[in-house]
Amino acid sequence: MVLYKKVRRNKRRCLSLTSLTDKEFRDLLPHFARAYAEAYEGELTLESKQRKRAVGGGRKSVLNEIEQKLLFILVYQKDYPLQEVLAEMFEMSQSSAHDWIHRLLPVLGKALDTMGLMPERNGKNFAKTEQKKAEKPKYIIDGTERRRQRPKNSEKQALHYSGKKKTHSDKNVLIVQADSKRVGYLSPTQPGKVHDKKVADQAKIRYPKKSILHKDTGFQGYEPKLKRSYQPKKTLPVKV
Repeated sequence: MVLYKKVRRNKRRCLSLTSLTDKEFRDLLPHFARAYAEAYEGELTLESKQRKRAVGGGRKSVLNEIEQKLLFILVYQKDYPLQEVLAEMFEMSQSSAHDWIHRLLPVLGKALDTMGLMPERNGKNFAKTEQKKAEKPKYIIDGTERRRQRPKNSEKQALHYSGKKKTHSDKNVLIVQADSKRVGYLSPTQPGKVHDKKVADQAKIRYPKKSILHKDTGFQGYEPKLKRSYQPKKTLPVKV
């Protein structure tokens, strides 16, 4: 089983599993613990019933420690593994993995929000949110995809199939502050087939004044109101 006390000893493994260094993990932990305590004061079971068990009785939860809870949800957020894979990693059933994911995601969100690290989700509010930050309005926009389970419905299969990734996926567009690498905006989730530019267009993102935006060829034709934007030229195939 994946255990935090072992993961923290290996810097490379800690980064690969969670995208955080152990110091960053420890900085996040008290905020996560506080958010969890507020959400589940009295430690309710996953069935939302008060735990009633004799001392030493019943099976001990594999996520009984707050460090394990945080590790679990960070591993899920890092690569979005299939629930069966996550269950195997943490030695639980698939149904338990499903329940823990939905239990811990809002807790992590609240913890990040208290640290001022949650990105704006409403494109129309992006400019207003960014004006509160003491950083230059210099950004990078990009699309990110994560693998998802293949939908049973054939129409949804086609909608979620990403030709770029050659698999079924979900997609978001994110905007990162170029210097600090802070994620300032995260779009609503879209099926993997939807083009990056279309996701950005639908989000109707309002940028701060004098913004400079770096974008890749996936945003060809995306021209919001900015001071300046940079985009690499699309390489045309060479005729032989």
